[in-house]
Amino acid sequence: MNGRKANFYLMTVKDRAVSAEEINKQKEFIERVRKVNDEHFLASGKRRRAFVLTLGCQQNEADSERLMGMAIEMGYEKTETPEDASLIMVNTCAIREHAEKRALSLVGQYKHIKAKNPDLVIVICGCMVVQEHRVRDIKMRYPYVDILFGPSLIYKLPEHLFKRMNGSNRIFDPDDKEYAVAEGLPVCRENKFRAWVSVMYGCNNFCSYCIVPYVRGRERSRKKEDVIAEFSELVRAGYKDITLLGQNVNSYGKDSGFDYDFADLLSELDKIEGDYVIHFMTSHPKDATRKLIDVMASSKHVARHFHLPMQSGSDRVLKAMNRKYDFEKYIGIRDYIKEKMPDATLTSDIIVGFPGETDEDFEDTLAALRRARFDMIFSFQYSPRENTPAAAMDCQIPKEVKAERFERLLALQNDISYSLNKEFEGRVVRVLCDGPSKNNPDVFSGRTDGGKIVFFDGDERDIGKFLNIKIETGDTFALSGKIER
Repeated sequence: MNGRKANFYLMTVKDRAVSAEEINKQKEFIERVRKVNDEHFLASGKRRRAFVLTLGCQQNEADSERLMGMAIEMGYEKTETPEDASLIMVNTCAIREHAEKRALSLVGQYKHIKAKNPDLVIVICGCMVVQEHRVRDIKMRYPYVDILFGPSLIYKLPEHLFKRMNGSNRIFDPDDKEYAVAEGLPVCRENKFRAWVSVMYGCNNFCSYCIVPYVRGRERSRKKEDVIAEFSELVRAGYKDITLLGQNVNSYGKDSGFDYDFADLLSELDKIEGDYVIHFMTSHPKDATRKLIDVMASSKHVARHFHLPMQSGSDRVLKAMNRKYDFEKYIGIRDYIKEKMPDATLTSDIIVGFPGETDEDFEDTLAALRRARFDMIFSFQYSPRENTPAAAMDCQIPKEVKAERFERLLALQNDISYSLNKEFEGRVVRVLCDGPSKNNPDVFSGRTDGGKIVFFDGDERDIGKFLNIKIETGDTFALSGKIER
């Protein structure tokens, strides 16, 4: 892995796009698969169906929308149940071991579906399958898996699928050393009013605990013109909430010699007329500039929500994590956000139990939470990732210590979240209505521009619309109120 990391750093910056010839070749394979599926439909009266299971981050969700988009172009109908499918695609995550074990467990269950339907094609893709030990594992233990490819190669689904459907041996294509950007892929969006737009892929940071640079490759930005075109089409189609994605979204443009950065891109998108809100994630503090914050503060459409992963409040741990900032720099960014946007929602990520984390280090993290006062955090117990520097570090923290610290962290953050949410009582907030709540269909839910969940009495006509909600109750995890019509 060390040699591979070196290769990442030695790569020269060049055209990051998959060639037009390659994309056209894949379009030809789309037509070939569609012809096969159309013939099946004429013979049987039934369309073949495709199912995609997405595990992991929002980038995976965006990738899965392209996988399903290609499947539909190839003549499949979408299904929500794998038992009905002729094509199952599992888009995996490698950020934690739990995510990988869950993916393999679910793939294990598909063995029985394949036994009943030998024509079923099972595809595993995503970050997990770039790792050599996982490729070997799938080859040996999951002989019913037909196709495997990494996240930078999703555009090759039509070619791999056609070859496998026509008698090819199992196809394993885990990695792409060029890590180019594929434009022009069809998309089947999961939601009619919320959408993802990837602006860049990969990561250059090599945080010592993280597998992402090894499985997603070096940073590579899409051209501004391509991003603006996709974004504009979503606004014209009536999408209300559009999230810009990147493993390190605010380093956009640095890899390709563009004469503009993420703040410039955000400013350009904000000029597009329409009733919508822009979110973005995920940010790295080392690239969170005052210019970016100033653009947010002066914008018309950019949500006043900044997700800024802190990971730890201990400078010693941050250095061991290779985060490239200390707490003083981090809190300076936080304070500038609040200076320019006092009403901004702040969220963060925290890792508990990083190797060598002492009681004093953990107390620094608790103190940092009290100082930063995040509206919400996404917190995790450290999980070793094979071939990352942190996995080889001495002083791995025992599970029971991580669990105890995790509970203390959550208790503190819950108190902070509750206190901040109580301040919303009596205020009117704008909420994008998602529809009936998953846990109680008699109550509707939506989110504020800052991402806070709000419960209210609504009806079907409200779905996909911005509503003004007067907040009556602020609780730890959500707000509740009534629509002001």
